[in-house]
Amino acid sequence: MTSRDTATTPAAPRCAFIPPWLVERVDGPEQAEREEALRRARGRATGTSAASGVVAGPAWTVHDAGSSTSLPGSPARRAGEPETGDVAVDEAATGIAATLRMFAEAFSRDSYDGAGAPVSLTVHYGSRYNNAFWDGTHLVFGDGDGQVFERFTKPVDVLAHEFAHAVVQHTAGLAYEGQSGALNESVADVFASCLKQRLLGQDAGAGDWLIGEGIFTPAVRARALRDMAAPGTAYDDPELGADPQVGHMDDYVETTADNGGVHLNSGIPNKAFQLAAVAIGGRAIEGAGRIWYDALVGDDVPADADFATFAAATVASAGAHADAVREAWRRVGVTPVAATGVPAGEPRAARRLRVERSGGFAGLRQAGEVDLDELDQQDLRALVEEAVRPGTGKPAPPMPDMFVYTFTVPGRDPVTVPEQALTASQAELARRVLPHGSAEV
Repeated sequence: MTSRDTATTPAAPRCAFIPPWLVERVDGPEQAEREEALRRARGRATGTSAASGVVAGPAWTVHDAGSSTSLPGSPARRAGEPETGDVAVDEAATGIAATLRMFAEAFSRDSYDGAGAPVSLTVHYGSRYNNAFWDGTHLVFGDGDGQVFERFTKPVDVLAHEFAHAVVQHTAGLAYEGQSGALNESVADVFASCLKQRLLGQDAGAGDWLIGEGIFTPAVRARALRDMAAPGTAYDDPELGADPQVGHMDDYVETTADNGGVHLNSGIPNKAFQLAAVAIGGRAIEGAGRIWYDALVGDDVPADADFATFAAATVASAGAHADAVREAWRRVGVTPVAATGVPAGEPRAARRLRVERSGGFAGLRQAGEVDLDELDQQDLRALVEEAVRPGTGKPAPPMPDMFVYTFTVPGRDPVTVPEQALTASQAELARRVLPHGSAEV
């Protein structure tokens, strides 16, 4: 289990496969309102379906809701059981088995929580229900209306997308709004595309990078729901309109709809991943997929991460492929900047924290530096972040013969604090960084 995995289940993100603007166009405003009510209800879900025991290979059960909205419905097929003849049930079974196998073989991850939690899936949810979602406990799939949407179990990447939301919930816990929400959506698309390519035996260069291919009926002018290689081009239909997703920060959409445009702006990190995967080469899951996963489960991606922070985490996880990953983000208009505020990829001399102590009775100056790339201890990272935050420290004027401390990190204004105003964190950081020095609060 990685350092980011925890036994405590974080609040479930409000994750639905179909963006709200399509819900409104297909089902009308009333259905869109019902969708929003459902999202709010799912956002309150904080439980988990994990049982106390761990099985060899996570157990899973596909349930049949019988066109109702009661979850999870009646058990229809469990791991190890034969096909039922119900297309949706069997598609869900095949999809979850393949998804679990990919995460286990590529990342040694045991189910979505990393601890073998049984997986609960529900098909035939609602009547002509045009969506799929993860509610914190169940993976749920509608049958579609048959006019615009097919059944949501048909493209296997839809299932992998919803499962990946569960993985995100149990790792970085990316908040489902704004840029962190767009990252949540993008990471789900990343692993969805990785599964599709894995099942087809494709490397990154051969993949079509389409998400939800086959989800639209033949009557709709569409290739898929999203295109990671060319965001904004997946569909263009007289009734639905054109795909509104964006693929560069120049086109970033500021909106209060769709939880801050999580399905619109996710095209930006989607494109970055596609570029990185193709540049690195080989199977996407083994190249860029491994890098994105390591970033997700590491300690550098907070729940409110923006694109720059997540980008920096992927660069830090990329090893020999750091330049390719950095260039992929640059091409979508994102400069990787770590949580410490230091742009990823700057020369090492520019990536140093400097602590300086001056003044005192003798009027001496003492300074020490530490390489930010070597701060692999979580407590040190927290100390750095506290020390260089603007406004940190107790307001106080300098006092006669007392020291003055200055904390400097590239990309931020220096923070100068008189000795008597040092916080405990600043004092501890000064003690660790200054040679043979100490700081007293």
